This record gives sequence, C-alpha cells and structure tokens, in this order.
Amino acid sequence: MPNSILFVSGGELVLVMLLALLFFGSKAIPDIAKTLGKGLREFKKATNEIQREINESTSDVRKDLSEISSNINKETTDINKQIEKDLNN
Repeated sequence: MPNSILFVSGGELVLVMLLALLFFGSKAIPDIAKTLGKGLREFKKATNEIQREINESTSDVRKDLSEISSNINKETTDINKQIEKDLNN
C-alpha cells in the first residue's frame, strides 16, 4: 500500500463525489467541472508557453556556443598550419 495521499481508492473517490453532490447540489457540479476544466486547460497552456520560451532561450545559447566553437576550431587550424609552415622552413 503506497504511503502517499495522491493515491485514492475507488471507495474514497465515490465518497468524495457524494459529498460534492450533497455540498454543491446537482446543478452546480457541471459548472464546477467546467471551471476546473478551463483552469486545467489554462495551466497546460501556460506550462507549454514557459517550455517554449525555455527552448527558445536554450536554442540561442546553443547557437552562440556553436559559433564560438567554430571560431576556436578555425583559429586552432590556422595556428597549426602556421606552426607547420614555420617548422618546414
């Protein structure tokens, strides 16, 4: 048996649903479910937006690092060629 309150058995779920029905009434439950659905949709939308912004930021950093690496490789190659040229003369 898990030691977490996130796991709810079927009986507990039915009890919660009955309590919600008694507390809010049968007419309010669809509105509550609709509101919860909208809230979850907005939360997912915000989460996706944050993830997209993070990906864009890391993409820019990767691009910059790639350019720096390319420049270093070019400079290293040029230095090696110059050293070989100096040694052959």
